[in-house]
Amino acid sequence: MTFSTFKLAPQLVAALPTHLVQASPIQRLTIPVALNGEDVLAIAPTGSGKTFAFGLPLLNGIDGQLNAVQGLIIVPTRELALQIAEQLNPIANALSLRIQTLFGGQSQSRQEQIDTLALSPQIIIATVGRLDDFHRHQLICFTELKLLVLDEGDRLLDMGFWPKLKQLLQAMPTRRQTLLFSATMPAPLEALAQTILTTPKHLRISAAELLAPKIEEQLFLVNKGSKAQALIALLKAQSKQQVLVFISVKDSVDAVTKKLVKAGINAAALHGDKDQEVRTNTLLDFKTGKVEVLVATDLLARGIDLVALPTVINLDLPSHAETYVHRIGRTARAGASGLAISLVCHGESGYLHAIRQLTGRALPTQTLAGFVVTDQPSSATPKRAPRDKQANRRSLNKRSIKGFQSKSKKS
Repeated sequence: MTFSTFKLAPQLVAALPTHLVQASPIQRLTIPVALNGEDVLAIAPTGSGKTFAFGLPLLNGIDGQLNAVQGLIIVPTRELALQIAEQLNPIANALSLRIQTLFGGQSQSRQEQIDTLALSPQIIIATVGRLDDFHRHQLICFTELKLLVLDEGDRLLDMGFWPKLKQLLQAMPTRRQTLLFSATMPAPLEALAQTILTTPKHLRISAAELLAPKIEEQLFLVNKGSKAQALIALLKAQSKQQVLVFISVKDSVDAVTKKLVKAGINAAALHGDKDQEVRTNTLLDFKTGKVEVLVATDLLARGIDLVALPTVINLDLPSHAETYVHRIGRTARAGASGLAISLVCHGESGYLHAIRQLTGRALPTQTLAGFVVTDQPSSATPKRAPRDKQANRRSLNKRSIKGFQSKSKKS
């Protein structure tokens, strides 16, 4: 289905990027409903094309003669805000519409963003914190707001943004259209959705449906303590290709990156504890090819959109099976082929089982040359109950204290 089949303005269709020809499944589901003015609750993984799924109806409904905020997109991270703006700005410019991004911790100062607001943008893409800041100081008005988009709804909820987000929603017109997009649908989010959406259409694209046929998946069984060295061996065999490495815990990102750099690999780290200017420059260096290997957490990697990314490596398996599909979906985009490698240890067998069930794929593990597996599969039954271990520790501590006290008295 082409975009010309939707009830989009001809000038908007003419402004679409050349690679945007056939609508993706989530775009085919969302665009007609959104153009009809209905609220939407869409479950769609990263990489499904949701930016244009909500972006095109939003752009289509903006009145270019009205100099006021009519469309608002709220996101959890600065990186995602920039990615969305990068995709929608060329179309907006062709339609003479103004988009403004609002987020904190950037080289662009708060005052510079305030000055840009004076140009009356019709569309704002913002993080919750900066939007709340500007609204509390009466620097932004929602009176003319027509369409609200909440992107990465699961993250907005998980990261504790709800109190501020709730206050912002209360300041917006009740007669507005709201589109909520989320990669997953935990029970708290579903309850939350009922409070901010009006009889929404529920749309869902499963993660398994988005598995690109041109992704080659390789899973290597290695010792848990050998993963860093195994990663180095794999990267040195990649012949200078760009690689995105996923790590679930941000505390491990810097340590792993240091090992890669020490091994002579052109690598950089990206996680939430980095200064915003460092994060922005690191992401730009990776996109432009100055950095060959980017080690990132799942959240920060959502701001990375590279069509020709050849390889993704999971240093660990994610605890949620759908996240695995999100990760490997970073490669093999736009009809290209890609390679997804996962380093698996025995302790991750439960995660691997869940991934196999979700994807319907066998995903056999293989050995990696030079890395003999000596770890043993974990036993299903622990040798000793956790409470017994804690009790033993307490007893040991008491004995240690008594021993210390008796020695002190003697001395």
